[in-house]
Amino acid sequence: MRRRWIVGSVLFLFCATFAVWVSIRPSLEREWAPDQARQPRTVFDGTRLHITNVRNFDHCPDSGSTIERWEERTFDLDELESVWMVLSLFKKDWRGPAHPFLSFGFADSTYLSVSVEARREVGETYSIWKGISKRFELTYVVAVEPDVLKLRTLCHDDRVFLYPLDISPEKGRQMLSEMLKRANSLGEKAEFYHTVFSNCTTEIIARANTIATIRIPGGVHSFLPGYSDKVVHSLGLIDASGSIEDVRARFQVNDRAMMIGDDPRFSIRIREGSP
Repeated sequence: MRRRWIVGSVLFLFCATFAVWVSIRPSLEREWAPDQARQPRTVFDGTRLHITNVRNFDHCPDSGSTIERWEERTFDLDELESVWMVLSLFKKDWRGPAHPFLSFGFADSTYLSVSVEARREVGETYSIWKGISKRFELTYVVAVEPDVLKLRTLCHDDRVFLYPLDISPEKGRQMLSEMLKRANSLGEKAEFYHTVFSNCTTEIIARANTIATIRIPGGVHSFLPGYSDKVVHSLGLIDASGSIEDVRARFQVNDRAMMIGDDPRFSIRIREGSP
């Protein structure tokens, strides 16, 4: 009798916990962290992109207080010339935990970055374990490149790599369009972020594989994205010769970012000297 009672109690608790878990729904309405408070919205007008809520923050100015700027920008897809992969490593002694995102270069030397992130509430910090338990929604941040690059090189002191991708401008235009359409859909219907199955890396892979002639496989790099550059390099998608160790050494940009600082030509200068 006692054993049946214990088994019954365990089953009841399991079912109750599962019912609560299933009932949790993602939301667009929370008190979001300031740097993720707004989601981008793109209106497609032929080849022209009208994007609202483009982030242009100064995250660590001398004054100490973040300067917040949300802007409306227009880009012409016909002017897109290049695509760059940014990889920001969180740890000094382990490549695993990292954040990849893409930057798109236009003919006027403007660079637009698209970063897939776990959307945090005010006071909340990112956690791998929280990312498994429906604690974050999925969001796309569209920002001017100096915002995100300076945040990670100068403010967070992450190890940051800026890799030129060997893909055609046409494929780049398709990739940017796919990412902005996905951002629009998340602005209309919320979805949960998941550390393993729906994260910064899996979202990029999913969008890339809709247009790719060479499919990017899933694997350990999907949830340990610090190794994703090795996969991209092995597929011949980084526009550089040499081993992955050589390529990493040549395209780490922390020292360059430190020297450039607040130069208004940040995105141009950080690429000067790149092979």
